[in-house]
Amino acid sequence: MVSQLVGALILGLIGGFIPGPVVAAIFTEIMQASVLKSFRIIFWSILTEIVVALTSLILLSSLHLHEDFYRGISFIGAGVLIYIATSIWKIDKIDTEKKVHFSLPTISLMILTNGVLWAYWATFCIPKAIILGEKVILGQYLFIGLVEIGWLISTVAVALVFSLFRKLLSNQKVISIMFKIFALAFVYFALNMIYQSLRYFLK
Repeated sequence: MVSQLVGALILGLIGGFIPGPVVAAIFTEIMQASVLKSFRIIFWSILTEIVVALTSLILLSSLHLHEDFYRGISFIGAGVLIYIATSIWKIDKIDTEKKVHFSLPTISLMILTNGVLWAYWATFCIPKAIILGEKVILGQYLFIGLVEIGWLISTVAVALVFSLFRKLLSNQKVISIMFKIFALAFVYFALNMIYQSLRYFLK
């Protein structure tokens, strides 16, 4: 159980570093204005992502499916992670040149229409959360909470580091190496999912 809780926190920590609409918006806001203004994007983003997580949890939990289903769907989740990893591996620069205004509705829409995010929660995080919920009272909410806490910590850290070292982190070689490490981390989680599911079905 401890490993599941630690894994949830690590997932959130890694997720906060992964480039996507939110991270791009944060970096852009820092380049255009200041790190303090980027916090508005961060906190509104986490509220919206919690909506995605809880909606996914309610929909999947209401179906009352057996653990076999969630173990089986983990193979799909592993595929999603590998797909994300291949996308991350290719990143070698962050485009922050175009000036845009990030209104709260725009941020919410940007997150809610992110199909990869929904797939990530529905096929990877939520099945793990439900399995933990079967072992611990309210474990599913604890899992989601730890993922979001990890995301918040790493996203704020990224914003602060980027604001302090934005010239260095804008270096193409540094960005390329940094995101290759993140890609390998996602591959590890994918392989671990496959291993755990195979062990479950073959026991």
